[in-house]
Amino acid sequence: MNVSTAPDRQPRRATGGEQADPAPRPSRRVFTPEYKLTVVTEYENAPNGEKGAILRREGLYSSHVIEWARARDAGRLGGGPADSPAPAKPARKSAEQAELERLRRQNAKLTSDLAKTRMALDIMGKAHALLEELSGSTDDDRPPSSS
Repeated sequence: MNVSTAPDRQPRRATGGEQADPAPRPSRRVFTPEYKLTVVTEYENAPNGEKGAILRREGLYSSHVIEWARARDAGRLGGGPADSPAPAKPARKSAEQAELERLRRQNAKLTSDLAKTRMALDIMGKAHALLEELSGSTDDDRPPSSS
C-alpha cells in the first residue's frame, strides 16, 4: 500500500536531505491588561466550586491568575490600589550590598553559635563542680549532710 500526499501538501525538505518538521511553531499567547483584570475579578468573585470551570473555559492555569492578581496588587497591571506603576524589574543589588547582607547573616549565625557555646560551657562547668563535690564526699567516707 502506497501513501502519497497531495502535491500542495508535500513536506518541506531541510538542507542536507533532512526532513523538516511540518508543524508550525506555536506562538505564545499574549493577554491584554484588560483581559487579565477581567479574568482575575471574575475568578476572585466566583464561588470555590466554579473557579476551575472559569480556568477551563479560558484555557488558563491557576498560576496565571495568581501572577496577574499579584501584578494588579503591585500596580503593574493597571486599575490596582497602587497609584504609580512599579518598575518591571527590581533594581539589582550592588556587589557591596550583597557582600554586606552576606556578612550580616554570617555575623548573626556566629553570634547565635557563640551564645550556644557559652551556655554549653556554663552547663559543663556546673556539672564538673557537682562531680567534684560528689567525688570529694566519697573520699571522706561520710554521707553527705542533709539539711
